Amino acid sequence: MRKQAARRRVTRIEVGDDGGVVRRAVREDHLAAEEPLEIRLGGRSFVVTMRTPGHDVELAQGFLVGEGVIRGRDDLLSARYCAGEVDGENTYNVLDLQLAAHVPPPLATAERHTYTTSSCGVCGKASIDAVRTISAFDVASDPLEIRPQQLVELPQRLRDSQPVFERTGGLHGAALFDGRSGELLAAREDVGRHNAVDKVVGWAVEHDKLPLAGTILMLSGRAGFELIQKASMAGIPCVAAVSAPSSLAAELAQEAGITLVGFLRDRSMVAYSGAHRLVGEVTRG
Repeated sequence: MRKQAARRRVTRIEVGDDGGVVRRAVREDHLAAEEPLEIRLGGRSFVVTMRTPGHDVELAQGFLVGEGVIRGRDDLLSARYCAGEVDGENTYNVLDLQLAAHVPPPLATAERHTYTTSSCGVCGKASIDAVRTISAFDVASDPLEIRPQQLVELPQRLRDSQPVFERTGGLHGAALFDGRSGELLAAREDVGRHNAVDKVVGWAVEHDKLPLAGTILMLSGRAGFELIQKASMAGIPCVAAVSAPSSLAAELAQEAGITLVGFLRDRSMVAYSGAHRLVGEVTRG
């Protein structure tokens, strides 16, 4: 497996109250690894994304779910690394997936440029209208009920499942929880927040768990439109984030029937849609 963190010599500088430099030291630090991954379908390039190496097959599978190309494990025949050699060694930065014969050509589902950055999962789309892919799963009818106390515990549980973040401080995290038992199903890290979600969804594809009914997706940062879109495509009824959602994310969550919780910090939260799933009587005035 490629390294998820890299070492680099850095200079740490501290400034005093008077504006002068009080400490200057050279030391070794850890940085989150970032490398390109080219995803090919049947030998043809489909997209290149920047990501943290690791769980690449899950990343590709989750990405294809989000694009509406596949709906489950039976839609894929194989996935293998190929080409991409440097100095005679495989870079493991090119992944070729074979779609099953019954899967429609992907260009009929999504039109992309050939490159996306690690910070944006939808900036390669031809238009914002193309992002509103229709999910194959009915998320709105999911009967999941969630105790707010259960949500309060999730940010720390996600943080505890991010070992590379502890070393680098530079990775986003996404974790999937069983909404009824609270069990942690899968947690992934990546330099791109949309990649972390794709890896979690790809885990579900790998274990034949789509749609992800009755689950909660916990995000380490903000809830952007593309992350709500990915949740909808995977059948996830609840998305929680430690930061704020965008207006478009809240709008899509409302349309899709997703419970969207933001500013999940300490013991408080804000529900932007689907508050009916958050159950519990008010015990204090």
